[in-house]
Amino acid sequence: MHEPRHQFAGAHRVSAVPVRRPPAMERCGLWLRDHQRLVAGLQWTMVVLYLPLMFFPPLLPAPGREDGILTSLTLFARFLFWGLWLPGVIVSVLLFGRLWCGLLCPEGKLSAAASTRGRGHAIPRWIKWPGWPFALFVLVTVYGQMISVYDDPRASALIFGASTAAAVLVGWLYGKEKRVWCRFLCPIGGVLAALSKLAPMHYRVDARAWDACDLARARSMRFNCEPMVPVRTMESASPCHMCGRCAGFRNAVRLELRVPGEEVLRAHGSGAESLVVLAGLLGLGSAVFWWPVAPWLPALRGLLAWEERAPWMLFNTAEGAATLGAGVAMLLTLLAIWVTVMLAVALPLVLARRLSGGRVSVHRLSLALLPLAACGLVTGFAERLSAAGAGSAVDPRLVWSGLLLLSALWSLRLMWHMLRGRVSTGIACTAMLVPLAGWAYALWS
Repeated sequence: MHEPRHQFAGAHRVSAVPVRRPPAMERCGLWLRDHQRLVAGLQWTMVVLYLPLMFFPPLLPAPGREDGILTSLTLFARFLFWGLWLPGVIVSVLLFGRLWCGLLCPEGKLSAAASTRGRGHAIPRWIKWPGWPFALFVLVTVYGQMISVYDDPRASALIFGASTAAAVLVGWLYGKEKRVWCRFLCPIGGVLAALSKLAPMHYRVDARAWDACDLARARSMRFNCEPMVPVRTMESASPCHMCGRCAGFRNAVRLELRVPGEEVLRAHGSGAESLVVLAGLLGLGSAVFWWPVAPWLPALRGLLAWEERAPWMLFNTAEGAATLGAGVAMLLTLLAIWVTVMLAVALPLVLARRLSGGRVSVHRLSLALLPLAACGLVTGFAERLSAAGAGSAVDPRLVWSGLLLLSALWSLRLMWHMLRGRVSTGIACTAMLVPLAGWAYALWS
């Protein structure tokens, strides 16, 4: 695959007139553009680290009670994936946009590499269905809970192995030097796209500078946008992988800082985005971490007294294969929490929209809840880190409770700027009560 290290080289030799020194942030984007070989090396390093950590632990003996993350590769891999990696990805997207996708994601790199040497078929219409990211997010998340993906290395290897194999297959079949999997099918792509709207860093495109660029000079500039973003009309950070390949193109694309959440305030929102926030991040994302502490779960397990053991690939626990009754009880509890949280969040937004005279859509109001949703996910995975054995001198529940309150205040500020009315804002803010109460119960029970 052509590495665009010197893709704009010809554009910097034609004029002897002194040019302005770009700001520091813009220089970072240009540095990424000019060091794509280094970026590729970093990506392959992540692949080399990812594969053994994911697929070796199922081959090892189960860790003993006395083992810890420093004495067991299985526990160490679990700590890295669920305690550091996933919350780290979420935090990185909140700070830098989808930099993880463009610079570090091993699945993305493998899919792009397969696309370079693959069949190069045209992308079929069914792949471009906008509902795939949410549907696959739900499928992977629910099935992961069914087979205890956090606790059983076999489950993690199955989930990630299937996802990686699918990414490579899609890359080999469709597109040429493109990330078709990342653009249309990645199970967490919709989540990361929504969260990137909060990031204080983005690539800004100056359409006037783009159009004013001399045609001959423009032809000397080349870049390959692997996630297939229409850069000329790009107004959102959501589809951008922050790889830096387009930095400086036509003197119109610049890496810049912005006010965190600025894009949320000017975004109109869409049905797909509100589905990701309400049903995905807040609904299912909360249910994943709350169902183990549901007070009715033991009674429901006793009521569903199906003692037949299920195959581990159908229902599983940290201790081994679960009974059919326990598996069904888990699914019903997960579904009940999911639907309850989703409705408890969506209904106040619908009422707030009516009180505002329809001036602000539910789709847009749902984006205001992104800070709270992101903090809830980080809190849940950080609890996994604590369970994996990472100690702290301060009770982590105090830290996470404080961060949840701060994120709720950020969401409140976004809602106020959207609605500009005390009554409608107050109604909309009640959408945060159930998530906050649920997290308080999950943390302190």
